[in-house]
Amino acid sequence: MLSRQAIYTIGALSVAIACALIWLIYFKGGAAGPEWVSSLPAVNAILNSCSAACLVIGYTRIRRKQITAHRACMLAATGFSALFLISYVTYHYFHGDTRFPGQGWIRPVYFTVLISHIGLSIVALPLILTTLYLALTGRFAIHRRVARWTFPIWLYVSVTGVVVFLLLNATV
Repeated sequence: MLSRQAIYTIGALSVAIACALIWLIYFKGGAAGPEWVSSLPAVNAILNSCSAACLVIGYTRIRRKQITAHRACMLAATGFSALFLISYVTYHYFHGDTRFPGQGWIRPVYFTVLISHIGLSIVALPLILTTLYLALTGRFAIHRRVARWTFPIWLYVSVTGVVVFLLLNATV
C-alpha cells in the first residue's frame, strides 16, 4: 500500500492545487496580461489531446505487454498534463473565469460536460499522482488496480477538456 507520507503528500498537493485553481478562476479576477495569453486555451486543448492520445497508446501497449513503450507513453501523458496545468494556471491568472456565451439547447449540454469535467479532474489528480508513485516505486500489483480507475477518469478529463474548448469557441 502507500506510505503515510505518500498519502499525505499526494493529498496535500491535490487539495492545494484544487484550492488554488478555484481561487484563481472564481475569486481572483482577471489582470491585464500579455497578448499571447489569449492563445493559451488552444494550447491547452492541444496538450489535452496529446495527453489523451498518449493514454490510449499507452493502454494498448500495456495490453500487448510492451512495458517500455507503455512507460514512455504514460510519462509523456503525465508531461502533457503537467504542461497543461501550467498553461491553464497561467491563462486563468491573467483572464479569470470564462463565461459561456451560448444559448438554447447547447447551454445545458455545455454545463453538463463542464461540471463532469471539473468534478472528475479533481478526482483525477490524486489518482494520477498515486498511480505514478506506485509505478515509480515498483508496486505494480497495486499500480494495476489503481490504474483501472485512473485511466478512464484521466482519459475522460482530457477529452472533455477539448470538448469544453470546442463548445466555447463554436458559440463565440
